[in-house]
Amino acid sequence: MPPFRCELPVRFADIDHAGIVYFPRFFHFFHVAFEELWRARLGARAYAELLDRDRVGFPAVRAECSFSSPLRFGDTAEIEVTIDRLGGKSITFRYRIYRAATPEQPRAVSAEGTVVCAVVDLARFVSIAVPERVIALLADLVEPAAQGPDQGRASE
Repeated sequence: MPPFRCELPVRFADIDHAGIVYFPRFFHFFHVAFEELWRARLGARAYAELLDRDRVGFPAVRAECSFSSPLRFGDTAEIEVTIDRLGGKSITFRYRIYRAATPEQPRAVSAEGTVVCAVVDLARFVSIAVPERVIALLADLVEPAAQGPDQGRASE
């Protein structure tokens, strides 16, 4: 299946004195794409309802990123989201950010990263099994290499 995709404009607030996106902003872009995934699949308030009503959260417990080429003010960031690992109590989201093509330059990979999110009961802040409805919502995004005999699920 294809990845989930969204686009974000690179704004003035995203860049540093060197005129390129300040590296922590990529993690912000990752999270915006994460929220857009819920919005696109379940509706505008879906993620907030999951947090507030269902009391299920996805705190990041590990994050990493590799940078390939800069993004500048005025560029469009194209973000792709896939699932690198759908575990029993965690989900590893993979993000690829591209600089959108323009007449002057081709589309180019700007950054690639992963964010491991624990799945927690927010009332007690303890890890829980990934809810079946979340598995169903994300199953088509699991990368083929991540699927094994347990279809991308692991014990943890």
